Amino acid sequence: MEIRILRYFVETAREGNITRAAQRLHVTQPTMSRQLKELEDELGQKLFIRSNYSMRLTEAGMLLRKRAEDILDMVDKTESEFKMLDDTAGGEIFIGCPESDSLRFLAKALKRVQEDHPNIRCNITSGNSADITERLDKGLLDFAMVMEYVNQLKYNFLQIPAVDIWGVFMRKDAPLARKKKLRLADLYDLPLICSRQNIEQNFSQWFGDKENRLNIVATYNLFYNAAILVREGLGYAISYDKLGNTGPDSDMTFIPLSDVPVSDMKIIWKKNQVFTPAASLLLAALQEEFGEKT
Repeated sequence: MEIRILRYFVETAREGNITRAAQRLHVTQPTMSRQLKELEDELGQKLFIRSNYSMRLTEAGMLLRKRAEDILDMVDKTESEFKMLDDTAGGEIFIGCPESDSLRFLAKALKRVQEDHPNIRCNITSGNSADITERLDKGLLDFAMVMEYVNQLKYNFLQIPAVDIWGVFMRKDAPLARKKKLRLADLYDLPLICSRQNIEQNFSQWFGDKENRLNIVATYNLFYNAAILVREGLGYAISYDKLGNTGPDSDMTFIPLSDVPVSDMKIIWKKNQVFTPAASLLLAALQEEFGEKT
C-alpha cells in the first residue's frame, strides 16, 4: 500500500468524483482508476460504489478513509518536522484543544514565541478530550489541552491557572433565567442540549439513578452550533461558562450549576516526546509561564 495511492483514494473520497480528483492531483483519470482498482484488489474489499457521475464509499471504504487520513497526516507532519530540524526561525506547531476560555493562557505563550520568531505557525485542532488525546498518541499533535484527569504514566503536563465553570446557557426570557444559580435537579424534564463527551463522562456521576429523567433533545460537538439552538428556543445547553455571548446585545444568558465541581485545564505532551525546534520554543515559553513540567 503506497502513500501515493492513499492520496489518490482520499482525494477521490473527498471529491466523490474520480475525474475531479485526478485533475486536482494532476494525474490522468485512467491511471487513477487503475490504481484504485489495484488497491481494492490488494485489500480484498470493494471501496467505492460507482455510478456514472459519482463514487460513494462502502463501509470498508469509510474505514480506510479514516485510517488513510491519519496516515497521510502523519506522513505530512513527519516531512514537515524534518524540514524544520535546522530551522529555528520558522516551523509549525500542532496543538489540540477543546472549546475553553483557558485557551487564552496558551495563546499568551504562543504570542511571546511568535514575537521573537514571526515565521512560526500554530495549527489548532478543536475536539473533545478523547479525540485530541488520540491524535496526540498517534504523533499528529505536539501538545494537547485536556480537562481534569491526566495519565501521568503517559504524559507530562502543566497546570493552567484557571478553571472552567459548568452551567446552563438559555434564552433570557426562559423561566429559569432569573435564577442566580441552578442545581442539577432543576434540569429534570427540561429540553437539554448537551455535548456527547459531557454525557459519556459526567452524567452518570452527576445524576446517578435520576439520569433517566433527563430530556436530551440534541447533542453537539462545537458550542457555536449549540448556541444557535438555544437562541432559537430549542432548549437549554449545558456547557462551560464564557463560550457564548451573554452581553447586553445577546438574547442568551448563562446560569452556573452550584452542585457541579469546576474543571481545571492542563497542557499535556507525551513522555519522551521529541520536539521540533518550533515546538521546543513553545514548551520553554509554557514552562516559564506556568512552572516546570510535572
